[in-house]
Amino acid sequence: MLAGAIPFGLIYGVLAVKAGMSPLLAIAIASIVFAGSAQFMLTQLVAAATPGALMVLSVFVINLRHALYSAALADKLQPLSLRWKALLAYLLTDEAYAAVIRRFDSNVSPGTRHWFLFGAGFGLWFVWQLACVAGVLLGGQIPAHWSLDFAGTLTFIAIVVPLLRDRATWAAMFVAGLVSLLAFALPYKLSIIAAALAGMTAGVVLDHPREAA
Repeated sequence: MLAGAIPFGLIYGVLAVKAGMSPLLAIAIASIVFAGSAQFMLTQLVAAATPGALMVLSVFVINLRHALYSAALADKLQPLSLRWKALLAYLLTDEAYAAVIRRFDSNVSPGTRHWFLFGAGFGLWFVWQLACVAGVLLGGQIPAHWSLDFAGTLTFIAIVVPLLRDRATWAAMFVAGLVSLLAFALPYKLSIIAAALAGMTAGVVLDHPREAA
């Protein structure tokens, strides 16, 4: 996952500069937003001179999936202090969640769970910052035929496949994928939210049919 984040971050840096962002602004967004898909969308919105309020709303919508991750981890991190929860919330990403959720489900002492999430989250944050800075500094020197943007897709495939363990998770993947394609034309990346809700519903129905009914 760290290897996959490097070309993804490089491409963001290049696109941010081409969109008209100053190097300082592009790097600041990488640190503050710290979400690859949202950062890529921001470069498009900046290039299109989109109003600031709409940018904030769009980032909020596309990052709503993080609410699902945090809800899944909430009971496992409940004893932590507010400071720890705030730090881990900032470091929580798709990759960090995928790296620790199976660890949390195993026989790991509850008192050490937060260190696993911190390690995964900080490792990804550090590599992401370096990659984004490198992309900003390199600018247009990266050849387009390298197709580094596909690294993001490969990374998410690597996240999803190990989590497919039963018919419920397979159903969630297929339904979410189908809905994301059918709803792709929705504005503000709402297809992501629709796909997530549909996938979760399919998984719950197969995993707990009586409760779902």
